[in-house]
Amino acid sequence: MTGAILAGGLSRRMGFNKAFIKIDGSTIVERSVKLFREGFDDFFIVANDILLYEHLEAMVVSDIIKGAGSLGGIYTAVFHSKEESVFVAACDMPSLDLKSVKRTAEVPLGGYDAIVPFIGGRYHPMHAVYSRKCLKPVKAMIEEGNLRVNDLFERIRVKRLTEGHFKDLPIESSVENINTRDDLRRIGHNG
Repeated sequence: MTGAILAGGLSRRMGFNKAFIKIDGSTIVERSVKLFREGFDDFFIVANDILLYEHLEAMVVSDIIKGAGSLGGIYTAVFHSKEESVFVAACDMPSLDLKSVKRTAEVPLGGYDAIVPFIGGRYHPMHAVYSRKCLKPVKAMIEEGNLRVNDLFERIRVKRLTEGHFKDLPIESSVENINTRDDLRRIGHNG
């Protein structure tokens, strides 16, 4: 399966690019690239500013639809995937766990359009698999001005993965992302 790291976020709440938050000597995006290099035969980064990520020695593609947030990143990831589906993660996930990622990515699509963990009573769309069938509904939502990823799940067939699917794996921390300075403090970062 192909993997995609979404690094195009504006980080409005933080005021700086979350991909470059350092934890234990390396940035979150560097940690993600290392994990994706280990876990996927093919992966790439989706970003607004390609040059910011060129030092990572990974393929970087530009957002096809600018200013469309995570939904636009999903669209670009699916569009550029060499396979029917792509595993997508955000660049601000400090505890991304390879086994949890693989467990998500290895679930057969069957008749579903996406495979999304439903952990702690909510969807985690940035730790999920999206198929080519998502291209049209995502594009339609962007054209309507609706950029809420969770609204996509009302328009496509979603296979929900609950805690039971991730027995003995740290899925709760793997799906976490950093949105605020409080989130940074929660993971033990002083930034």
